Amino acid sequence: MHNELTKKDLELMQQELDYRRTVLRPKLIEDVQTARAFGDLSENFEYKAAKRDKNRNDSRCRYLENMIKTAVVISDQSKEGVVGLYDKVTFYVEENGEEVTCQIVTTMRQDALKGLISKESPVGRAVLGRRVGDRATVQVNDSYSYDIVIRAIEPGQDTGEAPLLGF
Repeated sequence: MHNELTKKDLELMQQELDYRRTVLRPKLIEDVQTARAFGDLSENFEYKAAKRDKNRNDSRCRYLENMIKTAVVISDQSKEGVVGLYDKVTFYVEENGEEVTCQIVTTMRQDALKGLISKESPVGRAVLGRRVGDRATVQVNDSYSYDIVIRAIEPGQDTGEAPLLGF
């Protein structure tokens, strides 16, 4: 499976990867060497913590490299008045009478607590390509779905403000 990412996603990932390789990794290696000099590795918490941090950094680097290598670059090709990538969408949830506003983003930028919803999430799939006034069904799983009505669309663009998803 390929990861659908924007050019901006790839730029941010490459910047993070470069920082982790050129700045963070040498510092973490030095921390491991310093902690190792404290002696007795079986009871050396500093050494274990330094190794853990170095391994986490190496793991994140491998993850970013893989994401960049397998990425398929996409762009927003939506027409005016239609929900597209990076647009802010306000919709009404009929089930509980609540109005919700969110921004549709790529999977690498999602953060539901900040209103950044992945285009591949149930809500993202339901609203992409819709217009104001359209009714859509959000299929959460095989046994649960709910209806929404699109109330407003605010055109957006990828400014790079939404940070990359960490792990």
